[in-house]
Amino acid sequence: MLLYRFAILLYYMAIRLASLFSKKASLWLKGRRHWKKRHLQLSTSINRQFSLIWIHCASLGEFEQGRPIIELLKKEQPDCQILLSFFSPSGYEIRKNYEAADAVVYLPLDTPSNAKAFLDIWKPDMAIFVKYEFWYYHFKALYIQNIPTLLVAALFRPNQLFFKWYGTPFREMLSWLDHIFVQNQESANRLSDIGVQNWTVCGDPRVDRVADIADSARHFPELATFVEGSNIIVAGSTWPEDETILLPLLNKHWQKDWKAIIAPHNINNKQISQFIDQLDLAAIRYSELSTKDDLQDIKVLVIDNIGMLSSLYQFGKIAYIGGAFRTGLHNTLEPIAFGLPVIFGPKYHKFEEARYLVESGGGYSIENEESLFTVFHELSQPDKNKAASAKAITYIQNNRGASKKISKYLLNK
Repeated sequence: MLLYRFAILLYYMAIRLASLFSKKASLWLKGRRHWKKRHLQLSTSINRQFSLIWIHCASLGEFEQGRPIIELLKKEQPDCQILLSFFSPSGYEIRKNYEAADAVVYLPLDTPSNAKAFLDIWKPDMAIFVKYEFWYYHFKALYIQNIPTLLVAALFRPNQLFFKWYGTPFREMLSWLDHIFVQNQESANRLSDIGVQNWTVCGDPRVDRVADIADSARHFPELATFVEGSNIIVAGSTWPEDETILLPLLNKHWQKDWKAIIAPHNINNKQISQFIDQLDLAAIRYSELSTKDDLQDIKVLVIDNIGMLSSLYQFGKIAYIGGAFRTGLHNTLEPIAFGLPVIFGPKYHKFEEARYLVESGGGYSIENEESLFTVFHELSQPDKNKAASAKAITYIQNNRGASKKISKYLLNK
């Protein structure tokens, strides 16, 4: 594993260099500085009379997959304690005060000494890694210390190292796991092809989370006047690339009985102002709603805060989900839990639910403003919208229950 250790070293050096001009990289380094001392201090709050379950997530998206499992465990076994670790600042900084966790930390860099020290400090009774988190030395240390280790919400693709001719060390990692909960049968088949049989197909725990959100969506009385009598498209987690595509639809092809709620991924004041300035339609920020008595002529509402989006889909007829013109598609499960057909860009193939939506007709991938207009026009027709909505919500209905299956396994260990 010399090449692996060299790659980890190069990654660390790259982060140090990036920290000179990247806030995220700077937080990554700061969070791991003197980590042993910090973890030792935090570990004193753990009651060793009760079990400690370590759950590791790369970032915020993986946390949302692990969250339903944590909350079910806490409900069924209130005395169990949760150690929650993150690799990325974008997960840690947002969830460092998560109330269901007894301690929230950064995962130290994957080296033999760090992995051993981490376990010596925390002494977990079980470890759970979410989705794509494969850390060789952390896995090996858990195996050596005979600590049950699970991988949940996993997806396996042909291009991963496990399935390459030179992937023997990485295939060995899978043999150290007590059980693997995969999202689909394709992943299970790939594991079977390399001799791994300790898997269960149980779907994505995030489905349980978004279904719960839809069942108990927050109320926003201040939006009643804005949405009344209109069809709504909710554009969630949009980046500038998405807004470039959305602007022609809003300015050139808009229908008078429709309004838009736009929730940008980054609520940067300057970027929001630039977007509103480019609109031909009357627009307002959410923070300004209370200053307006008459919202009838306002056609676009821009959300300038964090935390509302998952419940805003209750007002929609169509959802546009951002990110798929950039690094990758954002959360499509939240809108389809409300039965909204979804539209997104071309970079969606890594997401199980997005592929299903495109194949079934509950979702549409677009390449440019012309294809967006064509899809919007189709989905604005009531019969087409109803058919696509039924396909979208079917995914939620067919995939609920993963959290209960995983929690049941854990509670019986």
